[in-house]
Amino acid sequence: MLESSASCANAPHVLAVDDDPSMRQLITNYLVDHEFRVTAVTSEREMRSVMASDPAQLVLLDLRLGSEDGLQIARALREQTKLPIIILTALQDEADRVMGLELGADDYLTKPFSPRELLARIRALLRRAKMHETVSEVVANVRAYRFDGWELNLRLRRLRTPEGETLALRTAEFNLLLAFLAAPQRVLSRERLLELSRLHNAEVYDRSVDVLVGRLRRKIEAAPRSPSMIVTERGAGYSFRPAVETVRG
Repeated sequence: MLESSASCANAPHVLAVDDDPSMRQLITNYLVDHEFRVTAVTSEREMRSVMASDPAQLVLLDLRLGSEDGLQIARALREQTKLPIIILTALQDEADRVMGLELGADDYLTKPFSPRELLARIRALLRRAKMHETVSEVVANVRAYRFDGWELNLRLRRLRTPEGETLALRTAEFNLLLAFLAAPQRVLSRERLLELSRLHNAEVYDRSVDVLVGRLRRKIEAAPRSPSMIVTERGAGYSFRPAVETVRG
């Protein structure tokens, strides 16, 4: 186990899981130079030990850990924690990258990678995680949102139509609608919506938002091709036009 500390006591803690000594050293040295605290380990057992005694804010996970299956580790991590996860893979392992993202990893880098790119991705994910915490605090005491006769119940995760029926929403659709309802009459960029709706796979970010908005419009708009609720703000993103009532308690 390799541990290094940044000069700042409150530096974000990154846990790197990789069985390559040179890679562990490269990650540790570079991140420490940029005010991170890093613990580098070689196995799932060591990772679990660190997580129990010194929780990290982000995990870097190599998918090729000798006899251990990095994909299974990624799956277990996502089931047990909401920590941002960046998977590290060899360039040719496209299937592993796709599977890792489907299992809930937030991003990936192919080896060899630029330390500067790694740093940028870590910072972006930590900003996103902080944003989610802020949003969670804002809606912690909100029971539901109402708009144009509709009601989104946050605790039951149900959308009720003006006719009183329950409309099924997928997780990403629910998160996207929640993002709109928490900030009505405001223009939200695609990047902001991606962060708030927690989509993964950086390669298809912008398109993912547009597709998801289209699906949500078909469920709540009277005329999806001429939307009056979720309106496209050309060159800027989307805005939610109806007045929104917040139900607390």
